[in-house]
Amino acid sequence: MRYHDITKDDMRNGDGLRVVLWVAGCEHCCRDCHNPITWDPEGGLLFDEDAKKEIFAQLDQKYIAGLTFSGGDPLHPANRPAVRALAREVKERYPDKTVWLYTGALWEDIWQFPVMRYVDVCVDGEFEAQTKDVKLLWKGSKNQRVIDVPATLRKKRPEEPVLYCGDYAVDFDEGPTDVGRAACEG
Repeated sequence: MRYHDITKDDMRNGDGLRVVLWVAGCEHCCRDCHNPITWDPEGGLLFDEDAKKEIFAQLDQKYIAGLTFSGGDPLHPANRPAVRALAREVKERYPDKTVWLYTGALWEDIWQFPVMRYVDVCVDGEFEAQTKDVKLLWKGSKNQRVIDVPATLRKKRPEEPVLYCGDYAVDFDEGPTDVGRAACEG
């Protein structure tokens, strides 16, 4: 797996302050993507032990809520084995931290992927410029869904996602209040 960046103290890509791994490789190539430099699976840097240590050093901080995989697409074929291994290791070492994963794929096509047992929240769907809304909570366009993965996988029909929250934060226009499930409507 290759990656472009590791961001720290991020609050735009999931619940709470997070560390974000921006992987290389995406086959979706969405129009007006905010990160097209990550599309090439051969771009960026090789994900090595030093990069993993950098992530774990952040996760060691009590105030960090968890790890977010973004990119690129963490579910690009070049990324799947390494993303699964890292997600598993994070859940084993930090059971109280959450793992978020952003993908252009649809939940209906990926819910059976082995990595999903280590993911707490999945934001699915390609970015659609025509439904972009900067007030959306943890997603860029209206078609995307913020999915509660454990709740969904417990269902009799796990191909039908349970949403983690609605589209907008409560009192968004008055400024952020409480971040997380309690701040969501719907």
